[in-house]
Amino acid sequence: MFNTFANILAMSPQGQQGGSGSLISMLVMFGAVILIMYFLMIRPQQKRQKEHQKMLENLKKGDKVITTAGIHGTITDIDGSSMILQVSDNVKITFEKSSIAAKK
Repeated sequence: MFNTFANILAMSPQGQQGGSGSLISMLVMFGAVILIMYFLMIRPQQKRQKEHQKMLENLKKGDKVITTAGIHGTITDIDGSSMILQVSDNVKITFEKSSIAAKK
């Protein structure tokens, strides 16, 4: 076992230079993968989140919305972070603004 470690330590500098070249190419490839993931996955998700937040800020009385639970209704009152949706003639439900999925 000691002989194996001695052989590894006694390797020529040429063997080490070849390893550093492959290390650099591996780091470049790793960086390219991270950039691709950013532009294909992270950036579009951030854009959708900003659009959804803008939609939530622009909601007003009378808007027809769909909740994350799939309930369709019309906004009758907005109170801070919650709102009241009318889902039927005599049925009103209170929801948090964050539970609104889309505007019709």
